[in-house]
Amino acid sequence: QVQLVESGGGLVQPGGSLRLSCAASRSISSINVLGWNRQAPGKQRELVAVITTSGRTNYVDSVKGRFTISRDNAKNTVYLQMSSLKPEDTAVYYCYADTNMRSWGQGTQVTVSA
Repeated sequence: QVQLVESGGGLVQPGGSLRLSCAASRSISSINVLGWNRQAPGKQRELVAVITTSGRTNYVDSVKGRFTISRDNAKNTVYLQMSSLKPEDTAVYYCYADTNMRSWGQGTQVTVSA
């Protein structure tokens, strides 16, 4: 199991950018799958992006070309760079790590509004 702490959320105008960080309590180099989900008010939690140890990534269609997930094993941190943000990106963003179980962070709020 691993503890995860997200940061970097906030209020941003449409078209703006944010970078979310997810710091892990231990080494992530052996954690095959790390990812970000989000949950908007009144909606189910949805997968946003995942990254494997090999660096392979996958994104939900609605963020392709705008979001980039990356991992820094030396810093035990996974990032989500978000650009060209839209109001529909407003949600609480959660990072997760798949070991022998799925561990979740507490979430960070992202609000996209003029």
